[in-house]
This record gives sequence, C-alpha cells and structure tokens, in this order.
Amino acid sequence: MGVGGDQDGIQQALDLGADGVIVPYINTADEARAAVSHATYPTQGTRSVYFPQRSMNKKGLLGYAGASNKNVIVALQVETADCIKNMEEISAVPGVDMLFLGQNDLCMSMGLYEKYEFPHMYTSPELNAATIKLIYNARKNGKLLGLFLFGTDRVQEFLDKGFTFISLGNDLHHGLTQGCAYLSKVEAIPGCQWKHRPSGINP
Repeated sequence: MGVGGDQDGIQQALDLGADGVIVPYINTADEARAAVSHATYPTQGTRSVYFPQRSMNKKGLLGYAGASNKNVIVALQVETADCIKNMEEISAVPGVDMLFLGQNDLCMSMGLYEKYEFPHMYTSPELNAATIKLIYNARKNGKLLGLFLFGTDRVQEFLDKGFTFISLGNDLHHGLTQGCAYLSKVEAIPGCQWKHRPSGINP
C-alpha cells in the first residue's frame, strides 16, 4: 500500500492489514532507516503494538505480531536526484526489501522534463545512468527492484534488467486507454463525423 513517509501513515496502513508499504520521496539513508523503523515492531523498530485491529484478526496478537517483522515488505520509492546520489547508503539499510523506481518524479527532480521533449526523457542518458546506479546497488545489497510503467512496451526491457515487480498503469490510465481504443475504432467507421480532442494520452 502506498503511504506517506510518516510513522502514522505507515502504521495505519499496516494495522489495516496491508502486507507491505511503498514509502515515497526517500532522499537519505536516515529517512530509509526511519521508514523501516515505523514498519517494524520493537526491538527492531518503533511500530506500536495494538491488539484489536484488522491485521491481527485471524492470527491474534502473538500469531501476527511475532512474525510481522519478517513478513512485512518495506519498499522505498526511488524518485529524486538526492535518492540516486545517496543510493549506495540507502540500498545498504537493513530491513529495506525493495527499491521502487519512479521514473516520472525522478525525471522531474533531475530537470529532464525541461531538457527533453516528451517522452524522450525516459530514454535519456541521464535517466539511464541513474537506473544503472540503482540496479548495481540493489543487486549488491540483495534488494528487489520495482517499477511503475504506463503500458507494456518496455516490460521485457526492465525484466532483462532485473526488475521483478512491475506495476502496469493504474485505474485512470486503464480507463483512458480503453476509452481511447474505443474512440479510435469509432473514428475509423466510414462516414463518422466524430473527432477526438488531442490529449497527452491520445495525441
């Protein structure tokens, strides 16, 4: 479950029954350690133990809490230039399970939207170098690699790079792309007078 980086947001998501959290805008190893701490019970972390909650309903206090530190997944979003700069230290933090590449925010943070015409920032040498640094340090420290993609065109590319957790679009994207597909077929009907207005997803 995606959360804010604060303790309340992380703990609330886990107490509601999430098996893991994706924590955004991690910039330093200290922030990474804080995220792990918020997601784990003492003595490893600072997550509060409270019994009457959804996450413990089936297994009870000892059944859930006793194994939670081993079972809960902590993923950190890699989406700032500072995160890439500090990747060697961030990736070495114990308790981090996955490093999740957010290309959109990372491109924005690195100034690539200003430098390149869309969508060429995604294949730019700067983003490629940042991705290579991420992959190297993730492998070095035994972290899983995750990624968000719009569509499936580059899935094979990132599978080949070692990304094993790939999120494909979201509900809005799926709705828009399917709607655009329908519209294109309608526009192709002989004599059809309907023409769509250009947009970022359907130029």
